Amino acid sequence: MCLMNLFLHNIGDIDDEPTIVSTDALITPPPQRYDYVLTNPPFGKKSSMTFVNEATGEREKEDFVYERPDFWATTSNKQLNFVQHIRTMLKENGQAAVVVPDNVLVEGGAGETVRRKLLETTDLHTILRLPTGIFYAPGVKANVLFFDNRPGRAEPWTREVWFYDYRTNIHHTLKRKPLRLEHLRDFIRCYNPENRHERVETWSENNPEGRWRRFTYEEILARDKVSLDIFWLRDASLGDMDNLPAPEEIAEEIVENLEAGLEGFRRVLASLEDRDGGARAEDSGKQA
Repeated sequence: MCLMNLFLHNIGDIDDEPTIVSTDALITPPPQRYDYVLTNPPFGKKSSMTFVNEATGEREKEDFVYERPDFWATTSNKQLNFVQHIRTMLKENGQAAVVVPDNVLVEGGAGETVRRKLLETTDLHTILRLPTGIFYAPGVKANVLFFDNRPGRAEPWTREVWFYDYRTNIHHTLKRKPLRLEHLRDFIRCYNPENRHERVETWSENNPEGRWRRFTYEEILARDKVSLDIFWLRDASLGDMDNLPAPEEIAEEIVENLEAGLEGFRRVLASLEDRDGGARAEDSGKQA
């Protein structure tokens, strides 16, 4: 399916070597390094593998922890593992843009370790906060991390992180108002791809509604768990009834949130069924 999708988008040729590798990318270090990595890793917090129980013939899942010497932290959190893996894929000065959910920015333990190391060993220069309603999974809150790999040294490479808040007071839906390139024009202008070292904040004390703001390495390091979930804009919907979205947008957002809740309950149910199936298999083994 993946190869067919590439062919339909004029990527690759039917006679070429397949550009898709059907394996677990996180198992081992990457065989080669790249100048650029642009990716949206699989969402879903836990890493697990599915197998068929020989005794019962039922499919079961087991949490999987990747222990790699090139990883900063050992964890079953799939997204944290992908962030670490992507960093190892980069050449010495390679560049990455990675879509990650909010938990990568706030989670403690292994999450804090990964954030600290990312700030130290790469130049994590930009974070784009994305609105909900732009992915197939409803209610997903995501961000794009932009970072450049760097050679080893004692001092941290990140000196400042620029945040663009395209989430607060922004409403998109997959059907009525999907995210398009024109919606990101202001972010691209602020990002200043021609020379990102000449950026200018749009936020200031005189313009508290500016969406583009800089935070120093020291300011971020002083935050609880080195959290990168930083926002400063006032949510207009909490106090200004005149700025509410159109009724159909509110209704669609409610539907998406309900679907997200149902999907969460389905995952919990599937997990419970897998656990109960494993327990039954264990009991059967003891009886035998």
